[in-house]
Amino acid sequence: QVQLVESGGGLVQAGGSLRLSCAASGLTFSSYGMGWFRQAPGKEREFVAHITSSGSSTYYADSVKGRFTISRDNAKNTVYLQMNSLKPEDTAVYYCATRRGIYITDLTNYNYWGQGTQVTVSS
Repeated sequence: QVQLVESGGGLVQAGGSLRLSCAASGLTFSSYGMGWFRQAPGKEREFVAHITSSGSSTYYADSVKGRFTISRDNAKNTVYLQMNSLKPEDTAVYYCATRRGIYITDLTNYNYWGQGTQVTVSS
């Protein structure tokens, strides 16, 4: 069965960095565009970043553009999210997901999801 397992979350001070990983199994990873989403307490899950199946193209939410970088290693079936200059408002559970539809920012276009990893940024 398909599994997506996120890791790398934790507690960091504002201005710090974290690198999230999402390891995939049970699917042809290189065939899927991959996205990162996040959900803060009491808020809806929101789009963070997307990378195409080949890794040739990326797209970011305005709120993270210039601070976060999405990348992937198809040989390792893993997608990454490098997060720099973290802010308290980045605090959320971060999820990776496989995209099946056209609209990369719409979570309904993603079919497989990981369990999430908590990121907490202290001020």
